[in-house]
Amino acid sequence: MLLHHYQFHPDTSLFDIEGFRSELAGSRSPIAPFKAALGEIQARLDERFHTGSDIRDLVRGRAWCLDRLLEVAWQQHDWQDDGIALLAVGGYGRGELHPHSDVDLQILLEHDDDSAYREPLSAFITFLWDIGLEIGHSVRSLNDCEREASADITIITNLIETRTLAGPERLREAMQERLATKQLWPSELFFEAKWQEQIARHRRFNNSEYHLEPNIKSSPGGLRDIQMIGWVAKRHFGTEHYSQLVAGGFMNDAELHILSQGQAFLWQVRYALHMLAGRAEDRLLFDHQAAIAELFGFRDTPERLAVESFMKRYYRHVTALAGLNDMLLQHFDEVILHAGEDPIIEPLNARFEIKAGYIQACQRRVFNDDPAALLELFALMAEHPHIEGVRADTIRLIRDHRHLIDDRFRASPQHQALFMRLLRAPGNVARQLRRMNRYGVLGKYLPAFGQAVGLMQHDLFHIYTVDAHTLRLLKCIHDFHKPEAKENFSVAAPLVHQLPKLELLWIAGLFHDIGKGRGGDHSVIGAEEAEAFAQQHQLAPRDTRLVTWLVRHHLLMSMVAQKRDITDPEVIGEFAHIVADETRLDYLYVLTVADINATNPTLWNGWRASLLRQLYMQTRRALRRGLEHPLDRDDTVRETRAEARSLLAALGADIARVDRLWRSLGEDYFLQYAPSEIAWQTQGILNHSSNHGSTHENSQLPLVMLSAPPEDSNEGGTKVFIHTRSVDNLFAATAAAMDQLGLSIQDARIATSSNNWTLNTFIVLDDRCQPIRDHQRLDAIHHHLVEELDDPDDYPQIVTRYTPRQLRHFRVPTEVVIEQDPTNERTLLELLAPDRPGLLARVGRIFMEQEIALSAAKIATFGERVEDVFFITDRNGAPLTDPERQQQLRKRLIDVLSIAE
Repeated sequence: MLLHHYQFHPDTSLFDIEGFRSELAGSRSPIAPFKAALGEIQARLDERFHTGSDIRDLVRGRAWCLDRLLEVAWQQHDWQDDGIALLAVGGYGRGELHPHSDVDLQILLEHDDDSAYREPLSAFITFLWDIGLEIGHSVRSLNDCEREASADITIITNLIETRTLAGPERLREAMQERLATKQLWPSELFFEAKWQEQIARHRRFNNSEYHLEPNIKSSPGGLRDIQMIGWVAKRHFGTEHYSQLVAGGFMNDAELHILSQGQAFLWQVRYALHMLAGRAEDRLLFDHQAAIAELFGFRDTPERLAVESFMKRYYRHVTALAGLNDMLLQHFDEVILHAGEDPIIEPLNARFEIKAGYIQACQRRVFNDDPAALLELFALMAEHPHIEGVRADTIRLIRDHRHLIDDRFRASPQHQALFMRLLRAPGNVARQLRRMNRYGVLGKYLPAFGQAVGLMQHDLFHIYTVDAHTLRLLKCIHDFHKPEAKENFSVAAPLVHQLPKLELLWIAGLFHDIGKGRGGDHSVIGAEEAEAFAQQHQLAPRDTRLVTWLVRHHLLMSMVAQKRDITDPEVIGEFAHIVADETRLDYLYVLTVADINATNPTLWNGWRASLLRQLYMQTRRALRRGLEHPLDRDDTVRETRAEARSLLAALGADIARVDRLWRSLGEDYFLQYAPSEIAWQTQGILNHSSNHGSTHENSQLPLVMLSAPPEDSNEGGTKVFIHTRSVDNLFAATAAAMDQLGLSIQDARIATSSNNWTLNTFIVLDDRCQPIRDHQRLDAIHHHLVEELDDPDDYPQIVTRYTPRQLRHFRVPTEVVIEQDPTNERTLLELLAPDRPGLLARVGRIFMEQEIALSAAKIATFGERVEDVFFITDRNGAPLTDPERQQQLRKRLIDVLSIAE
């Protein structure tokens, strides 16, 4: 279908058909002139693209040029009679061709017998391949078309968009008669099938327009969504132009403008993608995003990168198109699938009623007469969960009247009360806020949120725009209420039911990232916005303080769990002092878990769950004990020893041997591990030495033990315990060996006994960020580690696996921060670097070269970058305080890890 205000005019300067015919007549072989013509046409189109020509002229211009070439090519063959025709179908049938789009053709036969055409058909198709055309073709008789189209929605969709390129037009007309709605696929069946097709397509993209590398054709809001509207309209209404939908009242001028502008933008992006990739490419990959941003004139600013500004425009267009698609398909559903029905109408109040399960305005002036209804509608939906959605006419009224939401509207106590009524509703508040965003109301009512719509961060960690991430966070909070949530969220699921005021969590979620893209600390900016909102909406001072605190500190719990040593009572004490009370802790925990899950689906795993649960439980105990009574380190060591000894005694261990082993271990060992872990490790060491007929000091083979979380547990990772002689390069050897196995180290605790034996524990996950439970895989890991670590001097070479494509498009500067940890008499080294295979092995080798001893490590990967924390000392166990030595270590790490793969 065509847009009403555009008419393509053939441009002979793009392709001189008569000159081409003359050149062809004088050529010994037709292949060379055709190839040259195709190259010249594309070169002229590309030149015009660079100089800013109307994209519609280029897309339709290429189709027009191909029409002329194919007509000439067809004439090169003898077709015997007029019982055969060449048709353009699909996108080419609509007269649209991008630089490397397939040229979809159908050879249409009048009769089933094709024997007379086989030889010229074979020669024709071969010729098209020889001149370099990427064609998709089919050969069908009229009977074939009717039979295959009746059985396949895709085939009939292609065949309703056709043009005759060569041969008699009467054949195409005969085909169209056979495919008419009175014969095949009545419009209600066609619409239902295409709608289900779209639902399945959107599901493949997680029903979201917001992806790091979207597919501009098939993702929600993409070109397929535009085509979907055209297909249904053509099949049901017989329309050839979108403007006819405006004339028929199914679309208005503003919506036609959104459609027109969106299609033009997506065509520009698609043309650029094809041109840059040199092939048919519909995925907006990182490989091309920055280049297209530059091509479109975007430039870096202090606030954001050029590519982020370009992608923001992309997301805004596809969001508008997706919303329009939703509304129009809902409209079509009402007039096609439910035409003639007499649905039950359930009154809600003087302004709204429920019709066939969907809410609608009682009269068209409802928003004009009472603008408060723009918020009331969503509050009603949250209060009546059985309402399935909004009627199409009412969606259009919302979109047409959202301009009424201005400063005066936002300042009204009545409207503020309505918004709080929505947030306090018992139904699915998150869904209604998503609807408000889709219809453009949320960004109007909360202008700061409106600024974040379509705002992306160009990295692999934040895979959604700020608004999409925020709404996903709210959905996570809602989902915590479901009974099945307890399986994956054993703490958050029951906790969310205990929060005294859930609306405070909705507000904190809405504002937690709202300050992004505005320069400065987004947590501080967001806290200021949240405080202003809370005061304006008459929240109690205590509630205002809680919301503001949550937004300001929404990253705190995650950072402490992932970067600090949460086995250290000092760390727990510091965190507890910031949190101050259990109510804050409960809200912060739920917000943190939702935030992680809404940022990137790959982030939430059993290991992160166990870290957060451990931090939550220890902090809650500290708060209940009282901040003025912190847990003493000596008391912790004493209690842990006693409980571990009791466990070992119950297992029949020789307590004398236990005490002899423990005397070689420092106090830190008993701070790092739970009593059950200490008992497991101790029993393993004693059994290992007994099995080898010697004391553990004389055992030659390293002890390697693995422990996986229980099958019924979704928390934790696979523990790998290694006990062997302490040598300088042991960590590098272990990291390299695990990298060879495809294991991802999440946490490392390094302990060395006074007689120079290691007690090293690693938490590892597989390449899907899951713990390893399979016994055969565990046995293979055990065998490989024992084999590699029996002689650390012969440690494996640093693994250099292929670096994933996406990682290569990010240049993450390597940063090294070195601080002192005086309480534990060690140095803290924080490393920010690009993620690469073998990274930890490289770090381990540098530590070895620099004569650095590692006592613990916290490993965290965020998309294309790592943020690892290492607790280190010198060879003698003293912290690194010499500035010159610190600088030397820092320089070495940056030099090695900044080298591009």
